Amino acid sequence: CSVLTPEAQLVSEANSRSGRRDSDHRRRRRARRRAMSRSMSLNMRSASRRDLPSPQKTIERFEKMVEGGSYYEAQQMYKSTSARYITCQRYSEGLDILQSGATIQLKHGQITCGAELAVLFVDTLVKGQFPYNEETFDRVRKIYEAFPRINMPHFLGDDYDDDGQKLSEAISAAKVRSEGCSSFLRAALRWSAEFGTSRNGSPDLHVMLGEYIYSESPETDMTKVSSHFVRGNDPKKFASMLVNFMGKCYPGEDDTAIARSVLMYLSLGNLRDANLLMDGMKEQLKSADLELPKTDLIEFIKYLLQTLERDAYPLFRTLRQKYRTSTDRDSVFEELLDEIAAKFYGVRQQNPLEGLFGEMFK
Repeated sequence: CSVLTPEAQLVSEANSRSGRRDSDHRRRRRARRRAMSRSMSLNMRSASRRDLPSPQKTIERFEKMVEGGSYYEAQQMYKSTSARYITCQRYSEGLDILQSGATIQLKHGQITCGAELAVLFVDTLVKGQFPYNEETFDRVRKIYEAFPRINMPHFLGDDYDDDGQKLSEAISAAKVRSEGCSSFLRAALRWSAEFGTSRNGSPDLHVMLGEYIYSESPETDMTKVSSHFVRGNDPKKFASMLVNFMGKCYPGEDDTAIARSVLMYLSLGNLRDANLLMDGMKEQLKSADLELPKTDLIEFIKYLLQTLERDAYPLFRTLRQKYRTSTDRDSVFEELLDEIAAKFYGVRQQNPLEGLFGEMFK
């Protein structure tokens, strides 16, 4: 082995110290660059927050664009500007812009634009983790009330028969309104289920959605309408809607719709509102000098409500057997009755929610 001379050892040690100094210098330089980068990022974010214009001035400017007929240009501005506020976590200002945009676009008949901003409004409620409460519900309600209402007749009159183009346009417009509002309220229901106290979503929102579908859809789906009303909190309004439907539907549809609605309430264990629904219908029909349909199906419903007041499962089973011909008219009735047996008497059939009943409440 070769032995370093004292002079060579000094040179080697000096080189080693120099290498360590260079390495330390490089580490300090990298650390300074990272610190500067973080500082610049924070400064840019802070500047971005400061550079955002006043929400009120922004809203006023965009409203003038809409009122001037520049709907598309205003729509892009509403979306891009609200996104900047939301990126900076200024959710409240973003909500103000989106609510204003949705409302004014809808009031000017721009359903697609208004519905898009309405859904973005709900998305922002979720991003900002806003709780479902009276204040936030009121904001959702104001957007809902801005959706146009042009009741679509269930039976189209002579004016539509004479003009196929007019009929086609009316149906297309009704679909746009119904789908736009439904998308908005379904998003709101998901938000209310996540940030509210009701596992199934706000009862008020369910009533709003059921009401809008009934009044605005060109083809009324009473099963869908009823599925929202029974999760709502207004059986009196539900009764009014069913009485209205009785005057518009085809023969034989009225008792089916009434029975389905009552059975849906009962399948959720809600005997009180099922009775309130029937009482409300009787009261409103009486004031119009009308009455409930006199059919075996309605008779079955009346007896069923009385039976469920008592612990009388054998009578319940006898009723089902006696009126099976009537309940067979709708394939979902038997599944609803199975669930009613489970709720009120603890008798559960095999896989009661796997069929149409489960699909319906989805």
